[in-house]
Amino acid sequence: MTSAGERADLSATDSRALASVAVQFFVNGAVFASFVPRLPEIRERLGLSLDELGVTLTIGAIIGLVASMASPAIIHGLGTRRALIALVMLMLVGLVIVGLASTPVIFLIGFSAILMADGVVDVAMNLQGSWLSARRHVPVMNRLHGLWSLGTVAGGLVAAQAAASGVSLRTQLIVVAAALAAALVFVGRGLLQVDEGGDEPDALDGVIPKRTRARWIMLIVLAVSGGFALTVELVSSEWAAFRLSEDFGTSLGVAGLGFVAFSVGMTIGRLFGDAILVRLGDALLFRGAIVVSGTGLAVAAFAPHEFLVLLGYSIAGVGISVFFPKLYDDAAKFPGRRGVALTWLRSGSSLMSLVTPTAVGVLAASRLSVGAATAIVTLPCIAGFALLALLAFRRPAS
Repeated sequence: MTSAGERADLSATDSRALASVAVQFFVNGAVFASFVPRLPEIRERLGLSLDELGVTLTIGAIIGLVASMASPAIIHGLGTRRALIALVMLMLVGLVIVGLASTPVIFLIGFSAILMADGVVDVAMNLQGSWLSARRHVPVMNRLHGLWSLGTVAGGLVAAQAAASGVSLRTQLIVVAAALAAALVFVGRGLLQVDEGGDEPDALDGVIPKRTRARWIMLIVLAVSGGFALTVELVSSEWAAFRLSEDFGTSLGVAGLGFVAFSVGMTIGRLFGDAILVRLGDALLFRGAIVVSGTGLAVAAFAPHEFLVLLGYSIAGVGISVFFPKLYDDAAKFPGRRGVALTWLRSGSSLMSLVTPTAVGVLAASRLSVGAATAIVTLPCIAGFALLALLAFRRPAS
């Protein structure tokens, strides 16, 4: 992930910490990708309709949102390293429960456990990643998120191949959880032992020091932007398989490739995002990402052939890939208590996740195709990003 020159920017301890954070990003991506491509199979096993599945996912997202609000307090009490280790273990337990679930309630318990734990893990690993990135001459946040996407590709390919080969979801997820638990041993030993920055007393519980209007606006913009980014990413990842299976009648194995295609695009965009960021600058990269992602989402939603749909999801993944790395890095650098701005960002994302699965599910269960349903939900978010980019261009000081 780094060249010899870039490694020279870091001490041996920091290099090991960066490697550990990188592995954790990969693990996080693999956890979700291990079962998302098999959601059509899970829906059939649990006897749920599309809209019922959407409601179930929404309930899990609500639980995850409530839990994520405690992230700053947990990190303040345990530190990023110990909080990350403990909550990753909970994620893997949730993954096994999803594999064993035979009723909607048991599935919801496992799914909720994964989301609850991810709220803390996501904040902790992005804080450590941002601290390490700031010590280097070349940024690394895009590549760290690229490893998350690479984890989704690996997990998605495993899930799709397992489905095509007739391997049970139970067996697949137990094996995956055991492998990721082994990776956690490496991660835990290398993470930074001491957190950076200070927890300002007047920044507790989400209160921002020096309560200026600009600071509040920045937090609101982070939350809204997080909602936009989460929506386009979530819909593309969770509903790509349904776009192929419901609209084209493809097999479960082929349907899973929709998720893989999107994840491949995300991975490519993030692995090269830091180099492009250095050359183009933050503003130009963001505007280009809006155009690319909007084009890809439109093709994926309305193309009349499976191959074009896969191509559209790949293009959308490239554009969407840079949204969250930028937002997380901005939030991690926000002054005040560790994790507060990141929690605002995640809260905006989680609030949209409460609406998105149900909205797409209800629309897809109507006379609309899955493609049309996804377009109705995602394209307005791209328009919102375009508006934010326009306002930023007109008011660069903000």
